[in-house]
Amino acid sequence: MGDDARGPLRRGSIAVARLPARYRPLIVRGKLITIEGLDGAGKSTLAGALCEAIGAAGLPVELLREPGGVALSERVRALVKDPALEVSAPAEALLYAAARAQLVRERVEPLLHDGVHVLLDRYVDSSLAYQGAARGLGVELVREINRFATGGLDPDRTLLLRIDPAEGRARQAARDERPDRLEREDEEFFLCIARAYDELAAAEPQRIRVLDASFTPATVLSDALDALSDLLALRPAARG
Repeated sequence: MGDDARGPLRRGSIAVARLPARYRPLIVRGKLITIEGLDGAGKSTLAGALCEAIGAAGLPVELLREPGGVALSERVRALVKDPALEVSAPAEALLYAAARAQLVRERVEPLLHDGVHVLLDRYVDSSLAYQGAARGLGVELVREINRFATGGLDPDRTLLLRIDPAEGRARQAARDERPDRLEREDEEFFLCIARAYDELAAAEPQRIRVLDASFTPATVLSDALDALSDLLALRPAARG
């Protein structure tokens, strides 16, 4: 994706300048928007298109990915994805939480404080689904670990791209890329993740908006902008 481990993957508009402390109350805090779903659902494609669309609307926005986005977190990313490594479920959950903790403190919180909207390709819900449910650690245990890691920072809105696990894996296979450590798991693993995502969405329908990832990228983008229109005061997108 052409990302830079030292900073954001993409910026949709000019950064908000740092102002003297006496002007801080004038800055409206940015919104944290996360994008979730199985691998192959089109999260990265949607994230890039959303960043461009929100920036084109004149709003300050930055796109970051998880795990990653800052130097330490990018190193953790290499570890958790390395198919040559054996990583226990507890270690996996803690590594993701550690990468998240650094990203939140180093990039996400400062950006939100400066009034920049942050688009995040994966966040805590991924750990709840992958490590909490599919790895069997327990959703509530993983939630508590991540509450500590993030300082309780919750997304203002989450876009969940729903896709049949088999279709997601077929899309990945079509890319002809070497699968990483998690992508090598069996079908039941991904079915469990899909069920966990659905349960999370049912529990928090106001925060988590479900999008049909089987549609074209243009239609998914339109649906995503509709789902964010109230949060960012965007006009409803034209259907693509």
